[in-house]
Amino acid sequence: MRPVYITGTGAFLPGEPITNDAMETYIGELGDEHRRLGRATLRRNGIRQRHYTRTADGQITHSNAQLAANAVREALTQGRCRDDRLDFLATGTTQGDLLVPGFASAVQAELGIANLEIASFQSVCASSLMALKMAQFSVQSGQSEAAVASGSESACRWFQPDFYAESYRDNPDPGVEFLRWTLSDGAGAVLIEPEPAASGRSLRIDWIEQRSFADRFPACMYAGMADNRHDTEVWSHYRSPGEAHQAGALTLKQDLKLLYQIFPVWVGYYLEVLDKHGIEPGDIDAFLPHYSARSLGREMERLLEATGAMIPTERWFNNLETRGNTGSASVFVMLDDWLRSTDPQPGQTVLCFVPESGRALAAFMHLTVV
Repeated sequence: MRPVYITGTGAFLPGEPITNDAMETYIGELGDEHRRLGRATLRRNGIRQRHYTRTADGQITHSNAQLAANAVREALTQGRCRDDRLDFLATGTTQGDLLVPGFASAVQAELGIANLEIASFQSVCASSLMALKMAQFSVQSGQSEAAVASGSESACRWFQPDFYAESYRDNPDPGVEFLRWTLSDGAGAVLIEPEPAASGRSLRIDWIEQRSFADRFPACMYAGMADNRHDTEVWSHYRSPGEAHQAGALTLKQDLKLLYQIFPVWVGYYLEVLDKHGIEPGDIDAFLPHYSARSLGREMERLLEATGAMIPTERWFNNLETRGNTGSASVFVMLDDWLRSTDPQPGQTVLCFVPESGRALAAFMHLTVV
Protein backbone atom coordinates (compact mmCIF):
# COMPACT_ATOMS: atom_id res chain seq x y z
CA MET A 1 0.00 0.00 0.00
CA ARG A 2 1.26 3.46 -0.85
CA PRO A 3 1.78 6.17 1.77
CA VAL A 4 -0.74 9.01 1.79
CA TYR A 5 -0.04 12.68 2.50
CA ILE A 6 -2.20 15.71 3.14
CA THR A 7 -0.71 18.22 0.72
CA GLY A 8 -3.29 20.98 1.00
CA THR A 9 -5.93 22.17 3.45
CA GLY A 10 -8.74 24.66 3.04
CA ALA A 11 -11.44 26.30 5.12
CA PHE A 12 -14.38 28.49 4.24
CA LEU A 13 -16.42 30.41 6.81
CA PRO A 14 -19.26 32.46 5.33
CA GLY A 15 -19.72 36.17 5.98
CA GLU A 16 -18.33 38.24 8.80
CA PRO A 17 -17.92 36.83 12.33
CA ILE A 18 -21.13 37.17 14.37
CA THR A 19 -20.80 38.00 18.05
CA ASN A 20 -22.93 36.58 20.86
CA ASP A 21 -24.92 39.78 21.22
CA ALA A 22 -25.92 39.70 17.54
CA MET A 23 -26.91 36.01 17.35
CA GLU A 24 -30.67 36.41 17.68
CA THR A 25 -30.69 38.85 14.79
CA TYR A 26 -29.67 35.94 12.59
CA ILE A 27 -31.40 32.92 14.12
CA GLY A 28 -34.52 34.73 15.35
CA GLU A 29 -36.19 35.19 18.72
CA LEU A 30 -38.30 32.59 20.49
CA GLY A 31 -38.89 34.33 23.83
CA ASP A 32 -37.36 35.21 27.18
CA GLU A 33 -36.99 31.66 28.53
CA HIS A 34 -35.29 30.54 25.33
CA ARG A 35 -32.95 33.52 25.61
CA ARG A 36 -32.15 32.65 29.23
CA LEU A 37 -31.23 29.09 28.24
CA GLY A 38 -29.24 30.47 25.34
CA ARG A 39 -27.20 32.79 27.53
CA ALA A 40 -26.50 29.90 29.91
CA THR A 41 -25.35 27.85 26.92
CA LEU A 42 -22.99 30.61 25.80
CA ARG A 43 -21.40 30.70 29.24
CA ARG A 44 -20.79 26.95 29.00
CA ASN A 45 -19.66 26.70 25.41
CA GLY A 46 -17.14 29.56 25.50
CA ILE A 47 -17.88 30.62 21.91
CA ARG A 48 -17.36 34.33 21.25
CA GLN A 49 -18.14 34.42 17.54
CA ARG A 50 -19.32 32.22 14.71
CA HIS A 51 -20.45 32.36 11.06
CA TYR A 52 -23.85 31.84 9.45
CA THR A 53 -25.07 31.40 5.88
CA ARG A 54 -27.94 33.75 6.69
CA THR A 55 -27.86 37.53 6.73
CA ALA A 56 -29.52 39.70 9.37
CA ASP A 57 -32.47 40.27 7.01
CA GLY A 58 -32.97 36.54 6.38
CA GLN A 59 -31.25 36.08 3.03
CA ILE A 60 -29.33 32.86 2.39
CA THR A 61 -25.79 33.51 1.19
CA HIS A 62 -24.54 29.97 0.51
CA SER A 63 -25.89 26.45 0.25
CA ASN A 64 -24.13 23.67 2.12
CA ALA A 65 -22.71 22.42 -1.19
CA GLN A 66 -21.31 25.87 -1.95
CA LEU A 67 -19.59 25.95 1.45
CA ALA A 68 -17.94 22.60 0.75
CA ALA A 69 -16.95 23.56 -2.79
CA ASN A 70 -15.26 26.76 -1.57
CA ALA A 71 -13.24 24.81 1.00
CA VAL A 72 -12.25 22.23 -1.64
CA ARG A 73 -11.09 24.97 -4.01
CA GLU A 74 -8.95 26.45 -1.23
CA ALA A 75 -7.37 23.06 -0.50
CA LEU A 76 -6.62 22.53 -4.22
CA THR A 77 -5.10 26.00 -4.45
CA GLN A 78 -2.94 25.53 -1.38
CA GLY A 79 -1.84 22.12 -2.64
CA ARG A 80 -1.15 23.48 -6.14
CA CYS A 81 -3.37 20.81 -7.62
CA ARG A 82 -5.01 21.35 -11.00
CA ASP A 83 -8.68 20.50 -11.23
CA ASP A 84 -8.02 17.90 -13.91
CA ARG A 85 -5.68 15.97 -11.57
CA LEU A 86 -8.41 15.45 -8.99
CA ASP A 87 -10.09 12.09 -9.48
CA PHE A 88 -11.87 11.34 -6.19
CA LEU A 89 -14.21 13.43 -4.01
CA ALA A 90 -15.59 12.29 -0.65
CA THR A 91 -17.90 14.52 1.38
CA GLY A 92 -19.10 14.48 4.97
CA THR A 93 -22.00 16.45 6.42
CA THR A 94 -24.81 16.14 8.92
CA GLN A 95 -27.47 16.96 6.33
CA GLY A 96 -27.08 17.97 2.71
CA ASP A 97 -29.20 20.62 1.05
CA LEU A 98 -31.47 17.94 -0.45
CA LEU A 99 -32.90 14.72 0.95
CA VAL A 100 -32.00 13.00 -2.33
CA PRO A 101 -29.54 12.61 -4.10
CA GLY A 102 -26.25 12.26 -2.21
CA PHE A 103 -24.36 15.35 -1.10
CA ALA A 104 -21.15 14.64 -3.04
CA SER A 105 -23.09 15.01 -6.30
CA ALA A 106 -24.08 18.55 -5.35
CA VAL A 107 -20.51 19.45 -4.36
CA GLN A 108 -19.12 18.09 -7.64
CA ALA A 109 -21.71 20.13 -9.54
CA GLU A 110 -20.65 23.28 -7.68
CA LEU A 111 -16.99 22.55 -8.44
CA GLY A 112 -17.70 21.88 -12.10
CA ILE A 113 -14.97 19.21 -12.20
CA ALA A 114 -15.52 16.28 -14.55
CA ASN A 115 -14.45 12.63 -14.33
CA LEU A 116 -14.69 12.28 -10.56
CA GLU A 117 -15.47 9.23 -8.48
CA ILE A 118 -17.57 10.41 -5.52
CA ALA A 119 -18.70 9.17 -2.12
CA SER A 120 -21.19 10.77 0.29
CA PHE A 121 -21.04 10.28 4.06
CA GLN A 122 -23.86 11.46 6.29
CA SER A 123 -23.31 11.33 10.03
CA VAL A 124 -22.51 14.19 12.42
CA CYS A 125 -19.09 15.50 13.46
CA ALA A 126 -17.06 12.44 12.44
CA SER A 127 -18.50 12.18 8.92
CA SER A 128 -15.53 14.18 7.59
CA LEU A 129 -13.06 11.59 8.88
CA MET A 130 -15.25 8.84 7.40
CA ALA A 131 -14.89 10.65 4.07
CA LEU A 132 -11.15 11.10 4.51
CA LYS A 133 -10.65 7.42 5.34
CA MET A 134 -12.42 6.47 2.12
CA ALA A 135 -10.25 8.90 0.17
CA GLN A 136 -7.16 7.55 1.94
CA PHE A 137 -7.99 3.99 0.86
CA SER A 138 -8.48 5.13 -2.73
CA VAL A 139 -5.05 6.77 -2.87
CA GLN A 140 -3.30 3.97 -0.93
CA SER A 141 -4.62 1.33 -3.32
CA GLY A 142 -3.55 3.24 -6.40
CA GLN A 143 -7.08 3.80 -7.66
CA SER A 144 -6.70 7.54 -7.15
CA GLU A 145 -3.80 9.96 -7.60
CA ALA A 146 -5.35 13.06 -6.06
CA ALA A 147 -8.35 12.89 -3.74
CA VAL A 148 -10.13 15.42 -1.60
CA ALA A 149 -12.34 15.03 1.46
CA SER A 150 -14.61 17.74 2.83
CA GLY A 151 -16.72 18.38 5.91
CA SER A 152 -19.35 21.09 5.83
CA GLU A 153 -22.37 22.31 7.77
CA SER A 154 -25.20 24.75 7.19
CA ALA A 155 -26.64 24.53 10.69
CA CYS A 156 -28.41 27.86 11.07
CA ARG A 157 -31.29 26.76 8.82
CA TRP A 158 -32.47 24.46 11.63
CA PHE A 159 -32.85 27.30 14.13
CA GLN A 160 -35.35 29.72 12.61
CA PRO A 161 -38.43 30.17 14.85
CA ASP A 162 -40.82 28.76 12.25
CA PHE A 163 -38.84 25.51 12.14
CA TYR A 164 -40.17 24.69 15.60
CA ALA A 165 -43.63 23.38 16.44
CA GLU A 166 -46.02 26.04 17.75
CA SER A 167 -46.01 24.45 21.20
CA TYR A 168 -42.24 24.81 21.50
CA ARG A 169 -42.41 28.52 22.34
CA ASP A 170 -43.99 27.64 25.70
CA ASN A 171 -41.90 24.52 26.33
CA PRO A 172 -38.21 25.20 25.63
CA ASP A 173 -35.83 22.28 25.85
CA PRO A 174 -32.27 22.79 27.17
CA GLY A 175 -30.85 20.26 24.70
CA VAL A 176 -32.47 21.97 21.73
CA GLU A 177 -31.32 25.39 22.93
CA PHE A 178 -27.81 24.00 23.46
CA LEU A 179 -27.64 23.23 19.74
CA ARG A 180 -29.36 26.45 18.73
CA TRP A 181 -26.79 28.58 20.56
CA THR A 182 -23.74 26.42 19.75
CA LEU A 183 -23.79 25.15 16.15
CA SER A 184 -22.56 27.32 13.30
CA ASP A 185 -21.79 27.18 9.60
CA GLY A 186 -18.61 26.50 7.67
CA ALA A 187 -16.58 24.01 5.69
CA GLY A 188 -13.13 22.47 5.62
CA ALA A 189 -11.32 20.21 3.18
CA VAL A 190 -8.04 18.35 2.74
CA LEU A 191 -6.23 17.27 -0.42
CA ILE A 192 -4.37 13.96 -0.26
CA GLU A 193 -1.78 12.50 -2.63
CA PRO A 194 0.68 9.56 -2.65
CA GLU A 195 3.70 11.89 -2.36
CA PRO A 196 4.38 14.93 -0.18
CA ALA A 197 4.15 18.39 -1.71
CA ALA A 198 7.23 19.59 -3.61
CA SER A 199 7.56 22.53 -1.21
CA GLY A 200 6.29 23.41 2.24
CA ARG A 201 5.04 21.02 4.87
CA SER A 202 2.89 17.97 4.26
CA LEU A 203 1.21 15.65 6.76
CA ARG A 204 1.54 11.90 6.37
CA ILE A 205 -1.63 10.07 7.39
CA ASP A 206 -0.38 7.28 9.63
CA TRP A 207 -3.82 5.91 10.48
CA ILE A 208 -7.48 6.77 10.98
CA GLU A 209 -9.45 4.78 13.56
CA GLN A 210 -13.21 4.97 14.08
CA ARG A 211 -15.68 2.97 16.16
CA SER A 212 -19.42 3.22 16.60
CA PHE A 213 -21.21 2.46 19.87
CA ALA A 214 -24.72 2.57 18.42
CA ASP A 215 -25.37 -0.88 19.84
CA ARG A 216 -25.04 0.56 23.36
CA PHE A 217 -26.82 3.93 23.20
CA PRO A 218 -29.92 5.49 21.66
CA ALA A 219 -29.53 8.54 19.45
CA CYS A 220 -28.06 11.49 21.33
CA MET A 221 -28.09 14.20 18.65
CA TYR A 222 -30.82 13.60 16.13
CA ALA A 223 -33.56 14.92 13.87
CA GLY A 224 -36.39 12.92 12.34
CA MET A 225 -38.22 11.69 15.44
CA ALA A 226 -39.97 13.41 18.31
CA ASP A 227 -37.76 11.82 21.00
CA ASN A 228 -35.02 9.20 21.27
CA ARG A 229 -37.12 6.81 23.32
CA HIS A 230 -39.34 5.93 20.36
CA ASP A 231 -36.99 5.55 17.41
CA THR A 232 -39.59 3.67 15.36
CA GLU A 233 -41.82 6.76 15.20
CA VAL A 234 -39.86 8.48 12.46
CA TRP A 235 -40.87 11.60 10.55
CA SER A 236 -41.84 9.71 7.39
CA HIS A 237 -44.38 7.59 9.30
CA TYR A 238 -46.61 10.57 10.05
CA ARG A 239 -49.54 11.33 7.76
CA SER A 240 -47.84 14.42 6.40
CA PRO A 241 -44.66 16.50 6.82
CA GLY A 242 -46.83 19.12 8.54
CA GLU A 243 -48.00 16.64 11.16
CA ALA A 244 -44.41 15.48 11.71
CA HIS A 245 -43.36 19.11 12.13
CA GLN A 246 -46.03 19.87 14.74
CA ALA A 247 -45.08 16.69 16.63
CA GLY A 248 -41.50 17.98 16.88
CA ALA A 249 -40.18 15.17 14.70
CA LEU A 250 -38.28 17.55 12.40
CA THR A 251 -36.47 19.49 15.15
CA LEU A 252 -32.73 19.03 15.68
CA LYS A 253 -32.29 17.76 19.27
CA GLN A 254 -29.57 16.90 21.78
CA ASP A 255 -29.92 14.65 24.83
CA LEU A 256 -27.51 16.37 27.24
CA LYS A 257 -27.77 13.76 30.01
CA LEU A 258 -26.95 10.98 27.59
CA LEU A 259 -24.03 13.01 26.21
CA TYR A 260 -22.27 12.91 29.57
CA GLN A 261 -22.91 9.16 29.84
CA ILE A 262 -21.16 8.60 26.50
CA PHE A 263 -18.04 10.58 27.41
CA PRO A 264 -16.34 7.81 29.45
CA VAL A 265 -16.89 5.38 26.56
CA TRP A 266 -15.11 7.74 24.16
CA VAL A 267 -12.20 8.04 26.59
CA GLY A 268 -12.07 4.26 26.98
CA TYR A 269 -11.78 3.94 23.21
CA TYR A 270 -9.04 6.59 23.23
CA LEU A 271 -7.06 4.39 25.61
CA GLU A 272 -7.58 1.38 23.35
CA VAL A 273 -6.32 3.31 20.32
CA LEU A 274 -3.19 4.45 22.16
CA ASP A 275 -2.46 0.87 23.26
CA LYS A 276 -3.09 -0.54 19.78
CA HIS A 277 -0.53 1.80 18.22
CA GLY A 278 1.93 1.80 21.11
CA ILE A 279 1.64 5.53 21.74
CA GLU A 280 2.34 7.30 25.01
CA PRO A 281 0.38 10.55 25.57
CA GLY A 282 3.69 12.41 25.93
CA ASP A 283 4.68 11.26 22.42
CA ILE A 284 2.03 13.51 20.84
CA ASP A 285 3.38 16.92 19.81
CA ALA A 286 0.00 18.46 18.93
CA PHE A 287 -3.47 17.37 20.05
CA LEU A 288 -6.45 18.69 18.07
CA PRO A 289 -9.62 17.62 19.90
CA HIS A 290 -13.07 18.55 18.67
CA TYR A 291 -15.62 19.40 21.32
CA SER A 292 -18.86 21.32 21.05
CA ALA A 293 -18.48 23.39 24.22
CA ARG A 294 -15.70 24.56 26.51
CA SER A 295 -17.39 22.76 29.41
CA LEU A 296 -17.16 19.49 27.45
CA GLY A 297 -13.50 20.17 26.72
CA ARG A 298 -12.93 20.46 30.47
CA GLU A 299 -14.78 17.19 31.02
CA MET A 300 -12.46 15.61 28.46
CA GLU A 301 -9.45 16.95 30.36
CA ARG A 302 -10.82 15.64 33.66
CA LEU A 303 -11.31 12.13 32.33
CA LEU A 304 -7.92 12.01 30.62
CA GLU A 305 -6.25 13.16 33.82
CA ALA A 306 -8.12 10.50 35.79
CA THR A 307 -6.95 7.74 33.43
CA GLY A 308 -3.34 8.91 33.39
CA ALA A 309 -3.53 9.47 29.64
CA MET A 310 -3.48 13.26 29.57
CA ILE A 311 -1.65 14.98 26.74
CA PRO A 312 -0.09 18.16 28.21
CA THR A 313 -2.55 21.04 27.81
CA GLU A 314 0.07 23.28 26.20
CA ARG A 315 -0.01 20.88 23.24
CA TRP A 316 -3.77 21.20 22.76
CA PHE A 317 -5.06 23.29 19.87
CA ASN A 318 -8.72 24.22 19.48
CA ASN A 319 -10.45 27.12 17.73
CA LEU A 320 -14.02 26.75 19.07
CA GLU A 321 -13.94 30.23 20.62
CA THR A 322 -13.46 32.04 17.30
CA ARG A 323 -14.87 29.60 14.71
CA GLY A 324 -17.84 28.21 16.61
CA ASN A 325 -18.87 24.56 16.44
CA THR A 326 -18.90 23.71 12.74
CA GLY A 327 -19.67 20.01 13.26
CA SER A 328 -18.18 17.81 10.55
CA ALA A 329 -16.09 20.74 9.28
CA SER A 330 -14.46 21.30 12.68
CA VAL A 331 -11.52 18.89 12.40
CA PHE A 332 -10.48 20.18 8.96
CA VAL A 333 -10.98 23.85 9.91
CA MET A 334 -8.94 23.20 13.07
CA LEU A 335 -6.16 21.51 11.09
CA ASP A 336 -6.06 24.38 8.59
CA ASP A 337 -5.84 26.95 11.40
CA TRP A 338 -3.13 24.94 13.19
CA LEU A 339 -0.98 24.77 10.06
CA ARG A 340 -1.38 28.51 9.42
CA SER A 341 -0.74 29.63 13.00
CA THR A 342 2.18 27.38 13.97
CA ASP A 343 5.49 26.34 12.48
CA PRO A 344 5.24 22.53 12.33
CA GLN A 345 8.57 20.76 12.09
CA PRO A 346 9.38 17.48 10.30
CA GLY A 347 8.85 14.50 12.57
CA GLN A 348 6.26 16.15 14.81
CA THR A 349 3.17 14.06 15.45
CA VAL A 350 -0.45 15.23 15.49
CA LEU A 351 -3.44 13.44 16.99
CA CYS A 352 -6.94 14.54 15.98
CA PHE A 353 -9.88 13.38 18.12
CA VAL A 354 -13.48 13.70 16.94
CA PRO A 355 -16.15 12.37 19.33
CA GLU A 356 -19.61 12.33 17.75
CA SER A 357 -22.74 12.39 19.85
CA GLY A 358 -25.08 11.45 16.98
CA ARG A 359 -25.40 7.85 18.07
CA ALA A 360 -22.14 7.56 19.97
CA LEU A 361 -19.03 7.08 17.88
CA ALA A 362 -15.49 8.41 17.97
CA ALA A 363 -12.77 8.88 15.37
CA PHE A 364 -9.03 9.47 15.66
CA MET A 365 -6.41 10.46 13.10
CA HIS A 366 -2.65 10.31 13.61
CA LEU A 367 -0.43 12.45 11.38
CA THR A 368 3.31 13.05 11.04
CA VAL A 369 4.77 16.29 9.68
CA VAL A 370 7.10 15.80 6.69
